[in-house]
Amino acid sequence: MTDSTSDLVMNASEADINAGGERSPKEERAFRKQRLAAALRIFARLGFDEGVAGHITVRDSIDTDTFWVNPMGRSFAQMRVSDLIRVDGQGEVVEGAGLLNAAAFTIHAHIHTARPDVMAAAHAHSVHGKAFSALGKLLDPLTQDACAFFEDHALLDDYTGVVVDQTEGDRLARMLGDKKAIILQNHGLLTVGHSVEEACWWFVAMERSCQAQLLADAAGHPRKIPDDRARHTAGQVGSHLAGWFSAQPMFDVIIAEHPGLLE
Repeated sequence: MTDSTSDLVMNASEADINAGGERSPKEERAFRKQRLAAALRIFARLGFDEGVAGHITVRDSIDTDTFWVNPMGRSFAQMRVSDLIRVDGQGEVVEGAGLLNAAAFTIHAHIHTARPDVMAAAHAHSVHGKAFSALGKLLDPLTQDACAFFEDHALLDDYTGVVVDQTEGDRLARMLGDKKAIILQNHGLLTVGHSVEEACWWFVAMERSCQAQLLADAAGHPRKIPDDRARHTAGQVGSHLAGWFSAQPMFDVIIAEHPGLLE
């Protein structure tokens, strides 16, 4: 695909990503919850679920100081809209029924507070993300896909245990800064976005970029993409719109195959 063709595709999607402006706050709430349930099903399909670990959140469209999250102990593979719970800034479940994962609250509450631009955040204990996080370093620009994270991801460079202490949640949010992703050393990956789809896609792309770098490093001495080219490519594949658009096929398929998740 040429740059000009890519630009045409992405520009044609601007109306789609901004469609939320045409929905009422109540309709937007319902839509965000549907996308959240679908994202959790996608994570299950890709093997990102592990026991009761992992969580994806989306900011509520009406009470923007609260967010929706998957209840602890409910399988990602069985998640429905009606299973989701809404949590306030004090960690109280204000809508829905289910257990709140303490780490989910500590991590996501601080991110949503520190980053008003973030609509959604995703964290899971994916295999390659965990393995790469143990190296205590950032991703290299080895592939076109990895360039989406060039100069746009951070590293929390020590492990202090399960993130349930509020000071750790604050530190994580500060280390993330204005970037789209962070590697949590000896823990895993976390990504954010201006939509559920974007946050979901960055997680998928980052997990696969970790896998690709682990394979390349094991095979020999991979050649990095030069910084200037990586930076240029990041502008093509790393935008909010690119993340949102790239996720659409996954969401189309999971909803078509599992329409019950919308209940």
